[in-house]
Amino acid sequence: MTRLLTGLFLAWLAVSAPAAEVIPPAPKAFFNDNANVVPAPVASQLNETLAQFERDSSNQLLVAIFPKMQTDSSIEDYANRLFQAWGPGLKDKDNGAVLLVFIQDRKMRIEVGYGLEPRLTDAECFRIIEELKPHFRSGDYTTGLTNAVSSMIAATQGEYTGTGKTLSEQKQDSGSSLLGTLFVLFIVFLFVRAFVKSLRQVQRGVVYGPNGSQTLPDVAAASWWNTSSSWGGSGGGSSWDSGGSSFSGGGGSSGGGGASGDW
Repeated sequence: MTRLLTGLFLAWLAVSAPAAEVIPPAPKAFFNDNANVVPAPVASQLNETLAQFERDSSNQLLVAIFPKMQTDSSIEDYANRLFQAWGPGLKDKDNGAVLLVFIQDRKMRIEVGYGLEPRLTDAECFRIIEELKPHFRSGDYTTGLTNAVSSMIAATQGEYTGTGKTLSEQKQDSGSSLLGTLFVLFIVFLFVRAFVKSLRQVQRGVVYGPNGSQTLPDVAAASWWNTSSSWGGSGGGSSWDSGGSSFSGGGGSSGGGGASGDW
């Protein structure tokens, strides 16, 4: 009897205990349809539109669509924690904003960083949310989200100036520059090593090549040729993804500005 009561008590705890909150990892793109409600070509185009907007303005606007919320908290609290974890917007400008949509919960929210609050005000966010509702109710997520992206861009345009590149592209350029420097240093190292090796052979007075002993000019040429051949034989090279449509957060923060709604 005691075991039965204990088992029932544990089962009750398992059912009544709140589900653990899950914070999804930072998205890799600007437009992220994790619920598959938007056709892939449209999602790709919207992603590129948002990426280009960052290049032009340095503002990072994200759209993230999920099947459902993975929390027992309100959408306002959850959205703020997601924002802090993903860090859209530059750290010194806080110029990021996120449109979150949870299909099964029929809830959505625009969370705004401090730096965009003067333009993407609570009232403007509320207006965008209200315009989304009829489209979502009819299942036309494509039109609703396309309009929302346009409205968010229009509201925040002109607040900041971009560098012509997304933060992700800037990081890739920095990585490519470092790799190029290391590559050049490695070539110099191999050249110096081959030169020192050839010099030591000459100093010993005996130099052997493919056809036996050789004179100094031939040895120098052979040494250089062997070094060049070894590089030519290594083949391959580095292939870098341009990252033109990739998102990389800049550490922006939000104080809870924005608006929420359901449909």
